[in-house]
Amino acid sequence: MAKATTNKKETKKQARKKSLVIVESPAKAKTIKKILGESFEIKASVGHIRDLPAKGIGVDIKNNFEPEYEVLEKKQKVVDELSAAAKVSSEIFLAPDPDREGEAIAWHISYLLSEACKNIHRIEFNEITKTAIQEAVKNPRPIDMNKVNAQQARRILDRLVGYKLSPLLWQKVGKGLSAGRVQSVAVRIICDREAEIEAFIPQEYWKINTDLSKVKSTALFNAELSKCNGKKIEITNGDDAAEVVKVLEDKSTEYQVAKVTPRQTQRKPQPPFITSTLQREASNRLGYSVKRTMQLAQNLYEGIELGTGPVGLITYMRTDSTRISDEARDAAKEFVINKYGQKYYPKEPRDYSKKKGKNVQDAHEAIRPTYADKTPESIRDHLTPEQFKLYKLIWSRFIASQMESAEGKTTAVEIEADKYTLRASSSKITFDGFLIVYDDRDEKEQDSVIPDLAKGDKLNLKKVNSTQHFTQPPPRYSEATLVKALEELGVGRPSTYAPTIATIQDRGYVLKEEKSLVPTTLGRTVNDLLIKHFPNIVDSSFTANMESNLDEVESDKADWKGILGEFYEPFTEVLKKAKKEMEKVEILTEHECPECGKPMALKTSRWGSQFLGCSGYPECKSTRPLDKDMKPVEEDRMSDEICEKCGSGMMIKRGPYGEYLSCVNEECKHRKKFVRKTGITCPQEGCDGELLQRKSRYGKVFYGCSKYPDCNFAVWNEPNGEKCPECGSLLVNKYLKRGNKIACSNKECGFEKPMPEKQPEES
Repeated sequence: MAKATTNKKETKKQARKKSLVIVESPAKAKTIKKILGESFEIKASVGHIRDLPAKGIGVDIKNNFEPEYEVLEKKQKVVDELSAAAKVSSEIFLAPDPDREGEAIAWHISYLLSEACKNIHRIEFNEITKTAIQEAVKNPRPIDMNKVNAQQARRILDRLVGYKLSPLLWQKVGKGLSAGRVQSVAVRIICDREAEIEAFIPQEYWKINTDLSKVKSTALFNAELSKCNGKKIEITNGDDAAEVVKVLEDKSTEYQVAKVTPRQTQRKPQPPFITSTLQREASNRLGYSVKRTMQLAQNLYEGIELGTGPVGLITYMRTDSTRISDEARDAAKEFVINKYGQKYYPKEPRDYSKKKGKNVQDAHEAIRPTYADKTPESIRDHLTPEQFKLYKLIWSRFIASQMESAEGKTTAVEIEADKYTLRASSSKITFDGFLIVYDDRDEKEQDSVIPDLAKGDKLNLKKVNSTQHFTQPPPRYSEATLVKALEELGVGRPSTYAPTIATIQDRGYVLKEEKSLVPTTLGRTVNDLLIKHFPNIVDSSFTANMESNLDEVESDKADWKGILGEFYEPFTEVLKKAKKEMEKVEILTEHECPECGKPMALKTSRWGSQFLGCSGYPECKSTRPLDKDMKPVEEDRMSDEICEKCGSGMMIKRGPYGEYLSCVNEECKHRKKFVRKTGITCPQEGCDGELLQRKSRYGKVFYGCSKYPDCNFAVWNEPNGEKCPECGSLLVNKYLKRGNKIACSNKECGFEKPMPEKQPEES
C-alpha cells in the first residue's frame, strides 16, 4: 500500500512539471510567455553560451580540426539557471533563431542540458504569433546537424584565418589589427573603389536645352539637344557648344514638332524585403546604419508592448528569400480589398517564390508584418520614432508587393531646329495602384508635364541654356551600396553584413564620412599586404565559393571537416612564405612631431586603438591621440569655465571618453564633463537658458537647452541665432551634399534659403 501511495505522488509530481522553452533573448521570452501560458517555463540563453575559447586557437588541427568548446565565462550563471530549470521540466523545447547560428546555439544548449533532461526537442518559427508558436510546439524536430556543421565550419574557418593572420599583422604593421575572410574582402572592395576614384580623369561635356512654348501660349516646357543630322551628338568643349547655341538662337531657325510617340506604361511592385534590401532601403530612405536597422528589426521581431502584452510585429529579419506564406498572402488580399477596393488587387495573387538566385537558401519567408491589419498608424503610440519608421517601411513594402501594378502614360516628342533635334518628354500616372501605399519612384521618375503637341506644330523659342559639365568618378560606397556589392558577389550571408561593416570601422580600416565609406591609410596598407601575400583571402570569388561550400554542408552534400582540410593545407604554405617575405611596415603621416620635427607614424595600441607616434622612436617618445575621424586631437587648451571647488581656471582635455574639463590647480584635481556652449539663448517662451551642444544615447550631436529637464527644447541641426522671417522660429544650419542651407527649425513652416559661401579674407 505504501508503495502504491509513493507511485501516486510521483505521478502527481510529474504532472506538475512544466515544459521548458529556451530562446535567445529575454524580450522574445516575454512575448512567447504571453502566448504559451502558465504550463510553460520560458528562459533565455542570451545568445551563445558555449564557444571556442577566448584565448588560444581552440581547434585541434592535428585531430581533424576538432573544436575545443567551453562555456563562456560570463554565461556560467545562465548555464546554472538553465540546468536548474531543466531538472524540474518534463521536456525542453529549444527555440533560438531559425538560422545556422540559432541551430548551433540549440545544439550547444542540448549538449549541456542532456544530463538534466533527456526529453529535448528543437522547434522553429519564422514569426512570433500565437499560430506559429503553437504549431511549432506541436511539431518539434531533432536538431539539424547539417546546419550545425555548416556553422561550425564557418566559425573554425574564421578562427583559423584570424588566429594565424592577425599575429602576422601585429608583427609587421601594428598590434590590435585583424584579418578575416569576409571583412578583408569588404575592405578590398572599398579600397579598389578609392583607387578608381583617384585614377579617374574627368572628361568635359556640355548640355544644351531650350525653353519652348506653343504658339499663342506662355506656358514653357524644356527640350534637350539630342541629335545633329539624325545622329547622337556629344559636345566636349565650349567652342562647339557656342556654335550650336548660335544656330539655335538665330531668328531664322524654326522649331517644329517632328514626331510624337505616346506609350502606355506599367510599373510592377517590388517583392517584400529580404535582409539586404531592407538594409539598403532603410539607409537610403531613413538614414539608418546597417547595424541600427538590424537592432530595430530585432526589437520588432521579438515583441513590442501594445498594451495587452508584447506582440511580435515582423517575421524573422535575417533572410534571403522573397517567399511568403499562403496565410500572409490571404491576409494582405483581404486588407487591400477592404481598404482600397477590388481594383487595387491583381487578378492573380503575386508569387515571388520563384525569384531566387544561385545563392538564395530560401530557409524561411521574406521580411513582412506578422499582422497585415496592424497598420503603422494604429500602433504608432507604442513605438519609438525609429521603430515606427522601420515598421512602416516593412509594412508598406509588403502590402504594396501584393497590389495591382501602377499604370501611366509617357509621351516622347522630337523637335527639329535646323540640323538639330531636341527631345522633350512627359510622364503621368493614370492609375496609382501600389504607389498609393509605397511610392518607390525617385525624383527623375515623378510626373512631368508638357503641353499637348502634334506633328507639325510650330514652337516659339524663349531661351537657350548651355551648361558645362565634367564626368564624375564612381561614387564611394555607402553602407547600403556595400551590402549590395557583397550580396551580388556572393560574399557573406544576411547574418554577416551588419557585423562585417561594423568590424571594418571599429578596426580603423574604414571611416564613415557623411554616408560614404572611406579607407584609412591603415586600411589601405593592410589591404595591400594581404593582396600581395594572401591573394585568396581578399579575393571575392574565393570567398563566395567558400560560402557555396558551406551551403553544400547544410544540404548534406559536403563534409565540413573535408572543406576545412582543403582550405588549411595550402593556407599554411602561403602563411610560411609570408612570414619570411613580408617586410615590417611603418605608416608615415603628413604630421610632424612637435618635439623633434620628424614625421609622425600611425601606431596601434595593445587595445587596438590608433594614435600617432614619432618615427624617431625610441629616441623620441612623443605621441598624439587621434579622434574618431583619425585626425590629431587638439592640444589641451584653456576654457572660460571657473572651477566651482577652488575658483581656479579649467583646462579642456581629451580622454578615452571624449573631452572633459580639468582644474589647473594640481591640488584640486576637480574634473567634469565638457559641454560646448553656442552662446544662443533658448527660443522657448519664458526660458533664459542657453543652447548647448550635446550627444544623444546613440552618439548623434544635437542642441538642447541648459535648463533641461525644466525646458526640453532641442534641435538636431546647428542653430545660428537668427529668427525665421516667416514664423519667428529659430533658424538652423543644414550641411548637405546638394548644398548647404539655412532652414527654419519649425517643421510646419518650411522656410529655407541657400547658405552664403564664406568670402576669402582680405589681405
